[in-house]
Amino acid sequence: MLDVCLLGTGGMMPIPGRWLTSCMMRCNGSSLLIDCGEGTQIAIREKGWSFHPIDVICITHFHGDHISGLTGLLLSMGNAERTEPVTVIGPKNIERVVNSLRVIAPELPFELKFLEIEGPEDDFVINDYHIHAFAVAHRVTCYGYTVTIERAGKFDPQRAQENEVPLKCWNRLQKGMTVEEDGRVFTPDMVLGPPRRGLKVTYCTDTRPVPSIVRNAAGADLFICEGMYGEREKTAKAIEHKHMTFIEAAKLAREAQPKEMWLTHYSPALTRPKEFLPAVREIFPAAKCGKCGMTAELQFTDEDEQ
Repeated sequence: MLDVCLLGTGGMMPIPGRWLTSCMMRCNGSSLLIDCGEGTQIAIREKGWSFHPIDVICITHFHGDHISGLTGLLLSMGNAERTEPVTVIGPKNIERVVNSLRVIAPELPFELKFLEIEGPEDDFVINDYHIHAFAVAHRVTCYGYTVTIERAGKFDPQRAQENEVPLKCWNRLQKGMTVEEDGRVFTPDMVLGPPRRGLKVTYCTDTRPVPSIVRNAAGADLFICEGMYGEREKTAKAIEHKHMTFIEAAKLAREAQPKEMWLTHYSPALTRPKEFLPAVREIFPAAKCGKCGMTAELQFTDEDEQ
């Protein structure tokens, strides 16, 4: 299972009732945060979630509305007696940028580990999260993220017997462990069938429509996509500032065919995004206007049950 919460949906500056950009995911006791705009830690508290289990923080780019809340969040995590390391993933110079922000938070009770994205696409595996970063098209270097929770195959007792795996090893192998017994090494693939479909969430913001978004969001359980402007007449402004309109986001979703799309990262002038949703749904019916605190609980589903 994967919980997803859209903590903040605002772009540029917060407005009453709308925090700046941030998204949080939870899986097996570990949390992952994408971006950390102003108000993120308040949004976490409003949702009733905890920032203590945040093990991974992914930053899309270095504009203030995506990283301005990070210092306060790190301080709060330290005050909550966090001692385990936190991994921060981001574009080139992520360590320098974050440490510059930490001038007012020079001491933390936990280590920050930095992973710099190399090239147009890069992959990271942390806890149960398989994180794929992909470059998008903004005024500065910016990345989208696809987060996948992979799922092993079903336990196959016939396969285990054919491979002469002792019964006492089955449980550990089923949990993904490698077992050495009676001078032999047994691996999970000796008792499991082919991998099953996992869970996939793709998140992108601050970009023009580019093919990498469609490719990475293809078949996602949830596609969270920037919709800076709802008005069609603001297409020229979106092009100038390297952002997207609702209609452009809908066309990406139509190509990628995720199960559902949430729009986010609204302009401060866009106070009633739902007014523009009918036109979006004409293009991609499974679209929703994201709002702060919006949550999805994604569940594994066996292919034969679909």
